Amino acid sequence: MKTDIRDRADIEHLINAFYSKVKIDPVIGFYFSKVVNVNWDSHLPKMYDFWENILFHSGVYSGNPMEKHVQLHQKHPMNQEHFKQWTSLFTQTADELFEGEMVETIKQRALSIATVMQIKVIS
Repeated sequence: MKTDIRDRADIEHLINAFYSKVKIDPVIGFYFSKVVNVNWDSHLPKMYDFWENILFHSGVYSGNPMEKHVQLHQKHPMNQEHFKQWTSLFTQTADELFEGEMVETIKQRALSIATVMQIKVIS
């Protein structure tokens, strides 16, 4: 039986499962291996902090994700398909692992963040 997202451990589980899909995804995976050779030991804890802050207002994240994505776009332009795929993988992973109010909230926030990034980065 699935549970709702309750704490940081659940966020870590979601983010680890999500990025395991992203790494091998034919549409966006290359951004993480070829455009930028992501240091996963550094990147994943930042993502845990980011999503914990987004969902639980923990205050543990500091950073500028918009700036990072603008820099990424300058290295290799992103398009609507990339953002659509990112959102699809995130939603799919969340739905596979969890159910409840918090999972619906995190999926909506992911869609909102992706939409704003898409507008600001590729427009």
